[in-house]
Amino acid sequence: MKNYYKIMLGSKSKFAEQCLNENFIGANYGFDFDLRDDLSDDWRQFNHKFIPIYLQKHPNKTKVAAGLACGALWTICKGINIGDVVLCPNGHGKFLVGEVTSDYFFHQSEVLPHRRKVLWHPITVARSEVSTELRASTNSQGTSSQITKHAVEIESYISQVSLPQLKAIDDSIEDATVFGLEKHLEEFLVHNWNNTELGKNYEIYTEDGEIVGQQYPSDTGPIDILAISKDKKELLVVELKKGRASDVVIGQIQRYMGYVLEELAEDGQSVKGVIIALENDKKMRRALAVTNNIDFYRYQVSFKLFKD
Repeated sequence: MKNYYKIMLGSKSKFAEQCLNENFIGANYGFDFDLRDDLSDDWRQFNHKFIPIYLQKHPNKTKVAAGLACGALWTICKGINIGDVVLCPNGHGKFLVGEVTSDYFFHQSEVLPHRRKVLWHPITVARSEVSTELRASTNSQGTSSQITKHAVEIESYISQVSLPQLKAIDDSIEDATVFGLEKHLEEFLVHNWNNTELGKNYEIYTEDGEIVGQQYPSDTGPIDILAISKDKKELLVVELKKGRASDVVIGQIQRYMGYVLEELAEDGQSVKGVIIALENDKKMRRALAVTNNIDFYRYQVSFKLFKD
């Protein structure tokens, strides 16, 4: 199965042009030695070995940053397969699109020395032209993120085939996209975080001024939002559910919280969870009644007209 990834080519895409000219993608993170013998099939094993090394090399960094860096490095070196497709921001509002054509190799003393060869397609895709959903999936500031759920759209740009447009069943409705408002819940929450109840006490996790707490990878799936209290004493796991949430989400968020507690929390830091949904049900309310470190918030989507 072919997978699709967004890959950043250096901070603010500063190596994108070189990668395009020399047909590669790569990463650095300060590991100045060949990783060939350390690339296990399981990224958790790689992280367990290299997170301590990363923290020794970067003593001012947190476990959150270390986990993100090592996870991205493993993805580029091992997780991406030959034939997978990469979208790489070029720093000028467009994506480079290419197909990975080689296994990992190490190019010592060069920028982004941990590399994969890429055959670039003779197209660029303007960020302003992609769907809102794909744009949201590529907004995360991490080096890598999987965007396979947008495969049909990405392939349409490669083959230059137009996608079918969303249509409303009711002919009196001109713009059916308004019915997709809930799809943008995560992006809306991230961009308006400081105006929410959660924003009073927590900040979405950032590193070097860039948000890394959106779709943070864990060994049981990506965490929708990872935040930290303003006093740095508590990590917050936020799980978003479109529509009604059931008691199944309790186990899901607890798995994420367990990962954060065991792998990311610094000494003395606690972990809390928040579920955000349109509404919950009786089973979920019962489960939350005996869970003292998970809160539930409802969201509301409204649409109003004002006569000018």
